[in-house]
Amino acid sequence: MTNTSMTRSILDPTGERSLVDRQLATRPNSLEGVTVGLLNISKPRGDVFLDRIEERLTTIGAAVNRYTKPTFAKPAPVDLRHKIATECQVVIEALAD
Repeated sequence: MTNTSMTRSILDPTGERSLVDRQLATRPNSLEGVTVGLLNISKPRGDVFLDRIEERLTTIGAAVNRYTKPTFAKPAPVDLRHKIATECQVVIEALAD
């Protein structure tokens, strides 16, 4: 039996000093036919992680668009974020080292 009233705390790695309540984004029931953006944040081996994720996604019928941040040390530029938001319904970010 699943307890659907469970709450979860998600820690934000951006250095927030106090907890902020955020509502989870709506998720699709399936990724079949959905365009998934894969964002490489430019850390070592992030591309290796995303290569494997892309293989799995295309196997289940998702379309995949790949993006790369100029550097992991700064947030993605506004134009890149806009491009991803307009071209994709779902995004996966690579945080691997």
